[in-house]
Amino acid sequence: MQYFFRCFRITTFLAVIICLSVSSAFSQNQYTTTSKKAVHAFNIALQEYQSRNYSVALDYIKQAVDIDRSFAEAWFLMADIYAEMNNNQGIISTLKHILEEKPDLFPAAWYNLGKAHFSEGGYQEAKSAFLRFLQYKGQNESLVQQAKFYLRSCDFALQAVENPVPFVPVNLGDSINTAYDEYWPSLSVDEQILVYTVLLPVNMRIQGKQRSRQEDFYVSYFRNGFWSKGVDMGPPLNTLDNEGAQTLTPDGRTMYFTACNRPDGKGQCDIYVSYRQGEKWTEPENLGSPVNTSASEKQPSISPDGKTLFFASNRPGSKGGLDIWFSTKNEDGSWQNPVNMGDSINTPKDEQSPFIHADNTTLYFSSNGHIGMGGFDIYMTRRRKDSTWSAPVNLGYPINTCRDEIGLIVNASGNRAYFATNRETARGQDIYYFDLYPQARPVPVSYIKGVVTDAVTGAPLEASFELINLKTSLSLVTAKSDPVTGTFLVALPPGYNYMLNVSKQGYLFYSDHFALADTFTEAKPFLMRIALHPVKPGEKAVLKNIFFAWNSAELQPESFAELNKLLSFMRENPEVRIEVSGHTDNTGSPEYNLKLSLNRAKVVADYLIKNGMDPSRIVARGYGEKQPVAGNDTEEGRALNRRTEFRILGK
Repeated sequence: MQYFFRCFRITTFLAVIICLSVSSAFSQNQYTTTSKKAVHAFNIALQEYQSRNYSVALDYIKQAVDIDRSFAEAWFLMADIYAEMNNNQGIISTLKHILEEKPDLFPAAWYNLGKAHFSEGGYQEAKSAFLRFLQYKGQNESLVQQAKFYLRSCDFALQAVENPVPFVPVNLGDSINTAYDEYWPSLSVDEQILVYTVLLPVNMRIQGKQRSRQEDFYVSYFRNGFWSKGVDMGPPLNTLDNEGAQTLTPDGRTMYFTACNRPDGKGQCDIYVSYRQGEKWTEPENLGSPVNTSASEKQPSISPDGKTLFFASNRPGSKGGLDIWFSTKNEDGSWQNPVNMGDSINTPKDEQSPFIHADNTTLYFSSNGHIGMGGFDIYMTRRRKDSTWSAPVNLGYPINTCRDEIGLIVNASGNRAYFATNRETARGQDIYYFDLYPQARPVPVSYIKGVVTDAVTGAPLEASFELINLKTSLSLVTAKSDPVTGTFLVALPPGYNYMLNVSKQGYLFYSDHFALADTFTEAKPFLMRIALHPVKPGEKAVLKNIFFAWNSAELQPESFAELNKLLSFMRENPEVRIEVSGHTDNTGSPEYNLKLSLNRAKVVADYLIKNGMDPSRIVARGYGEKQPVAGNDTEEGRALNRRTEFRILGK
């Protein structure tokens, strides 16, 4: 019975068929051949097969069938050898030969013939084979259910091939792609930074093992309409070990990535994080528990607000092999216990390469457990308002094929996708882009990009950014400008009206307003240069997120986030006295405008006082239409003139 037990260490169903056949033959001391030479060649082939010497085993099993073309066990073993060698054409030709002569000897062979056809994109042939298998009664129930799954996939694939989606992949070119394998692209939200993984040839011995290939990070920059030559990102990101499957925050300044078998690892593969300061990256840090476990965690994708990390893992609680999980970041920077994304996403097979778009609503991932074209297909799901996820949608043919499609990302605008493929087999894996057809697109996302400086010296500043939903007063994005260059990049997911607050100790804060609540189809970036003014007498700032009812001094609820920022500023600068001033356009009489502006200033001052500020630190004044900052001959100019400001009076 040794061969029967050997079979359950083999991953193919063909192995089970062969093992059962061989076990039966041994116990009954007979084969479907009477040739001793054929049996001798068969036994040697079986021994080499068990030792995983598949090329040698194939030579001997071919001798066996050459001696006796009707030797059924030999044909089935040949098919199993081809399966271990990932040679579907070999499986197909072998099984077709024996099934033509003995179609009913091993019904499960029809199942394996169907699998081989399906893996090669022969969907009609696969369908016929699976239907033939299902005609036999009393078959293994697991195989029966799998055959029904494959039948549904065959029907889907045949329909998909008949109705292809628009797809014209374009190679990113020789600046990125080389004779080596390039894959796992990741982009900054402005599409100016591309980080990707390269599989490089090496000749070294690591931890007692000889290594011939190694994964490292490369980076390219989009300049003057072209991608620059990709360059090795070097230490501390790249090491003598493998690094890959990375994700960037929208500003390109934080990178989460996968590294395996490191001394500080908790499992086979762990997720690490590194931060860019100027042109340098910090020493990568293992995220530790509860994100990383003794299992494998890999292929991270960070949400645009930096608060949710999606990743693939085979940790306990997974529904199959690899599942997609997510973890939410706490206020103190630690991570919560990861949550399995559930049955709508994960299957008893494998799900991997999650990518959460900058809209924070659309998730792309790869799976071999949903109805599809074969291998790993790319799917899309959208987060509903109740935080559940819609049923995954296959992106269709020819984006998906009978091969593995893994690692797709989509730009912030939502109209262009990037992925890696080896469809041009002579080049290995290369990175491509293509225009994503409308039905598969996420919501377009805008962004704010610029630099923060000292208003007096012009020197770059590291300042804190906060993007706040004005309706809920909840913080959606927090970030900092680069400590070396002062540059910043913040994603603006649609569907909200935002307050942007930029602050730094010792400076007046800057506020701005972005109205993106309405649906839009084109995301235009906001390019800004923000000069922060030091806290000193005479300096002033406009409060762009103080809103009043029309022709009234009644505060709108959307004003409270800004008012609370002003409160925080006064608490952080207890020696400061301020003037709160109201201003109007020239609509109406000067007397009316003066009164309205004063009343509005008083309302703001009263809010500060009611929330603990010393009244002696606050003066309210109305200036009416006397201090315009723009012309009153356009609505845009009048809107700028209707404003609330605060000015430093002294310390």
